[in-house]
Amino acid sequence: MENELKELFYSVFGVASKEIYFAPGRINLIGEHTDYNGGHVFPAAITIGTYGVVRKREDQMIRFYSENFSELGIIEVSLTDLAYKEEDNWTNYPKGMIHYLIEQGYAMNHGFDILFYGTIPNGAGLSSSASIELLTGVVLNDLFQLNVKMIDLVLTGKRVENQFIGVNSGIMDQFAIGMGKRDHAILLDTNTLDFELVPAEFGDYVIAIMNTNKRRELADSKYNERRAECELALKLLQTSLSIESLGELTEERFNENKDLIADERLIRRVKHAVTENQRTILAKRALVENDLQRFGQLLNESHASLKDDYEVTGFELDTLVEAAQQQPGVLGARMTGAGFGGCAIALVKESELEHFTKQVGSIYLDKIGYPADFYSANVDDGARKL
Repeated sequence: MENELKELFYSVFGVASKEIYFAPGRINLIGEHTDYNGGHVFPAAITIGTYGVVRKREDQMIRFYSENFSELGIIEVSLTDLAYKEEDNWTNYPKGMIHYLIEQGYAMNHGFDILFYGTIPNGAGLSSSASIELLTGVVLNDLFQLNVKMIDLVLTGKRVENQFIGVNSGIMDQFAIGMGKRDHAILLDTNTLDFELVPAEFGDYVIAIMNTNKRRELADSKYNERRAECELALKLLQTSLSIESLGELTEERFNENKDLIADERLIRRVKHAVTENQRTILAKRALVENDLQRFGQLLNESHASLKDDYEVTGFELDTLVEAAQQQPGVLGARMTGAGFGGCAIALVKESELEHFTKQVGSIYLDKIGYPADFYSANVDDGARKL
């Protein structure tokens, strides 16, 4: 792969480069739509991700090329003009990173040629945008010797997503991709950014990733609507409760005070945020105790809550997850990511994986009319130079 990408770089830009970098994608094992609610999430970096090959230039020009969008060719921008432009398409993600790092006082006095190649299916909900952001961060850090701490690259990536692109997402994606560790998941308290690396070892079981192949554009989805609903519910609760986020509530305290919300739809949204946060903490305990049955049960409960209380699943994800849950050798399954399409995960006995893929794929094709894709990925280290 690395040599092929270096050859591709040469064919695109006409110069050679030895510098190659990788940023993983991520799955979230459990803890969905809790990150912007100040709760816990439990993501892991995966071996599917984004590669970058780069070479410094002598002028102020930055030339971007992605093999995933080869029809767009090379997109050129100047170091002196890094404003968001719709016509610059996918390059707004790396441009945002460059823009904010310069704004923070980091010196970049030369442009560069950079080639991107992603193995993350586009729109699958495995966080290709955060992967591009963190890849750009580690490239810039190395190329210009910036000495930016990884946590600051993570926070800059979130800022790109929120302010430059305009998606009101939380910290989880960038954190998992920047701070990931092979064979470990990250239990992250999104309120404090305290985190714990938890061994993610599944014995005879593997995490199967199931892609609905229904495109899910976050900026256009109901993601921002759900976030606004939670913010409104929080304000209603704060009329009597001294809390900064929904993640501070136990189920008992929520049940005692839900009359403050007095809107059935908003109550269900908060119920999901509160119960999902508790499930995430229990899932960490289940993994530490090697109780995979309990872990799988929590995955199933998570999906039910996302379907019924948070309403972010949809027919395609529900079809995949329900088919997966019925297969032999499956301990649990749930949607992962923002929902409204994208991916689901299942904890499947490795010896049953081939049968699982065939059966779930057949049910999905029959009901939806187009195929799902299936991957298995291992838990990987965070963004880095190779």
